[in-house]
Amino acid sequence: MAHFAQLDENNVVTQVIVINNDVLVDNGVEREELGVQFCESHFGGKWVQTSYNANFRGKYAGIGDTYDPAANVFVAPPIELPSE
Repeated sequence: MAHFAQLDENNVVTQVIVINNDVLVDNGVEREELGVQFCESHFGGKWVQTSYNANFRGKYAGIGDTYDPAANVFVAPPIELPSE
């Protein structure tokens, strides 16, 4: 299964979905752009593949994470500590 993150206008992850790997395969080779096209045509918006095992793009995308296209990674939001 392949995982894709939907991004808002600020590259913040709004949802993560799973699609069948068959969608990505072209002549026996997986191609991310096919998954992006599938997601865009079915759900609209901007999509980027994420790795459940964190094999690429730094970490598995979670809602609220930000995608940094320059570094090609997902970044978790900063942890806010309670003030005293």
